[in-house]
Amino acid sequence: MTHSPLPQRIYPVVDRAFWVDRLGAAGARFIQLRIKDKTGAALVEELKEGLRFAEQHGVSLVVNDFWQEAILCGAPWLHLGQEDLDTADLDAIRNANIRFGISTHCVEELDRALAVKPDYVALGPIWPTRLKKMAFGPQGTEKLTEWRQRIGDLPLVAIGGVTLARAPECIAAGADCVSAVSDFILAPDPEAQIAAWLAATEKSVAK
Repeated sequence: MTHSPLPQRIYPVVDRAFWVDRLGAAGARFIQLRIKDKTGAALVEELKEGLRFAEQHGVSLVVNDFWQEAILCGAPWLHLGQEDLDTADLDAIRNANIRFGISTHCVEELDRALAVKPDYVALGPIWPTRLKKMAFGPQGTEKLTEWRQRIGDLPLVAIGGVTLARAPECIAAGADCVSAVSDFILAPDPEAQIAAWLAATEKSVAK
């Protein structure tokens, strides 16, 4: 089976819809909207706003976790954690023509992810990260190379502690795409950071 490539080599993760507008205008084309502090109608409205900005800028927007809301809003992409696989209706997600990726941290989780035929798998944390408490320690870029060998041409996303300086190392190790939160939305100039990441990841491919 041949898998479709991801829309871009960089994959910012943001917590509000307005970031889709800002980063999309700066050239980001694959953005995850991960909202942790809203539910119900407020969550749906935030997702809809993000999708409006995504359409405006040609962004492929990924909804984190909330698969039912993603279906309701007509999102094109979804990202699921391992715990989401316990409850998500994958048939309903596929019937809504939503592509999805899955987080993995160990071989057992990778095997579980591959069994449901995702559109990408993410490996993390590659380096230590302070943004969320992780049950797994840093995986290192060597694990990216191992994952690359295990999954064939299925797109591979590196996440966790990835910075502009480290992004090319992930691509060189086998990742198709590099993802980060703080290195984008906490940067002094997020728009400039998008340009820098795009240049760094494309340069690493050209070597």
